[in-house]
Amino acid sequence: MTIAIEAPHVAGEAFDRLAAQYDSLFTFSLVGRSQRDVVWQRAAAAFEPGSRVLELNCGTGEDAMFLARRGVSVTACDASSQMIRRAKNRKMREAPDASIDFRVLPSEQLDELSNQPLFDGVFSNFSGLNCVADLPAVFHQLASLLRPGAKLLLCLSTPVCAWEILHYALRGNFQRAVRRCHGTSLVSFDDFSFRVYYPTIRSLRGMFGPAFQLCTVTGVGVTVPPSYLESWVSRHGRLLDRLKRIDAMICEWPLFRVVGDHMLLQLERTQS
Repeated sequence: MTIAIEAPHVAGEAFDRLAAQYDSLFTFSLVGRSQRDVVWQRAAAAFEPGSRVLELNCGTGEDAMFLARRGVSVTACDASSQMIRRAKNRKMREAPDASIDFRVLPSEQLDELSNQPLFDGVFSNFSGLNCVADLPAVFHQLASLLRPGAKLLLCLSTPVCAWEILHYALRGNFQRAVRRCHGTSLVSFDDFSFRVYYPTIRSLRGMFGPAFQLCTVTGVGVTVPPSYLESWVSRHGRLLDRLKRIDAMICEWPLFRVVGDHMLLQLERTQS
């Protein structure tokens, strides 16, 4: 689960500490794979071979490698230099000729890409934008980097996660159970503290501006639990398969699509 932080230098330093553990904690976990499969299905349909896609908060490069294997050219950015270092090393080991340009670049500084040709799409997976303090500014920068008709796939943490509320409420930790419902929470990691934001669909619509149109919303991890329940999931493999099938049926239903661990938004760059 990649989370960007409101201060770019803090984001880089915090995730430099996490980079060595990130893949084992999430990327290659059962929960991580289950949730990522849903996103990848949509990404495969959204981004055609030969297109140029800008990835935000790319982490160790798992999604960039997936897109590159499908013939997509990826400019993959992250605030953490250690995440980017690991992503580059992986590319050299597994696919040295893959069309991926990994860059240390926070989402708040996308104007540095203004000299690039216009992109055909934008991809941001697993909460990469949840802790950007000024999302309207990010969308404003993206508008100048995308051609009309470009598609955006943005996967954010939801403001209401049914699994999280149930899990912590049953343990008597009611403050943590509803932390997302307040719209923001303070997270501490090692020596770093940073604020995570949980925007609603309604508030996000106001942030897009006229440059973007929201097309679809898909729930990710509706009945499949969050990654911190990995140890429980690993003991119930058959149940996980059933939960994945349920998710596939209900992930686009109006209520269920916004009460999972994440929600996947597909937007389109308008002509304006």
